[in-house]
Parts: sequence; structure tokens; C-alpha cells
Amino acid sequence: MDVRNCKNCGKLFNYIGGQPLCPTCMKALDDKFDQVKEYIYDHPRAGVQEVAEENDVTTMQIHKWIRDERLSFTEDSMVSLECEMCGASIRTGRFCKSCKDKLSSHFGSLYEQIPEEKKREFKEESKMRFLQNRGGNKGKGPL
Repeated sequence: MDVRNCKNCGKLFNYIGGQPLCPTCMKALDDKFDQVKEYIYDHPRAGVQEVAEENDVTTMQIHKWIRDERLSFTEDSMVSLECEMCGASIRTGRFCKSCKDKLSSHFGSLYEQIPEEKKREFKEESKMRFLQNRGGNKGKGPL
């Protein structure tokens, strides 16, 4: 169990991953997200600065939601980002469709290159049994 201080309010909480926010602050952030999403729906041509000011949220938080693909803007919106690989204009996320496809095919080809682990041969007359190492008990004594 990992106990941390909330990045927002400083309270101690059980950290289970993701943003280091306590459940109360995480709920407040989710409520702000819903508010921002509704505002963008009602004002599709609003810019990031306007959305931030009207909803009492930082522009950095709005950009994070856009990069995480939680928020997106319409094509006629003034808001646009640059693809982190090629610099093309995008509306949400970190990469354009072309770069996503390239990354996906590259990672797929890397996966295919991983050699299959040699399997240990089992001889019927042998009384030795092999257990597959699952990484959980490395040199820590008997199971």
C-alpha cells in the first residue's frame, strides 16, 4: 500500500495510481471536467483561454485533458495542437492519425521480432519438474 499526500490539498490518502490526488480532489476535478465539457458543447468556438476563465480551470489542465483525448474541439474551433512527431495540426491527443498508424505498425513489428522462449524438454523418466518463472519469487526463498 502506497500512502501519499494529495497534490492539491495535502491530505494523506492511499495512492493506487494515476494522478496523485485524494478521492475528494479527484471527484472535484471530474466535476470540473464535466463542467468544461458542457461549456465546450454549448460554446463550440470558444478558445482554451476563454474556457479556462469561464470554468475556473487552468489552461494547463485543459491542455492535459486534450492530450489525454478526454476533450476534443470541433473542426471550426480556434483550438488546435501539434502532433508531437511531425508537427501536423490535430484537435485532440498527442499524435496525428498518420503517426499513430506508423507507431502502431512499428510496435507490432517489434512484438513479432521477440523470439519465443525455448521450452525445456521434459523426459518421462526424469522426476524433475520445471515451473515457469513468473517473476514473483526471484531469490526470495521457498514459495
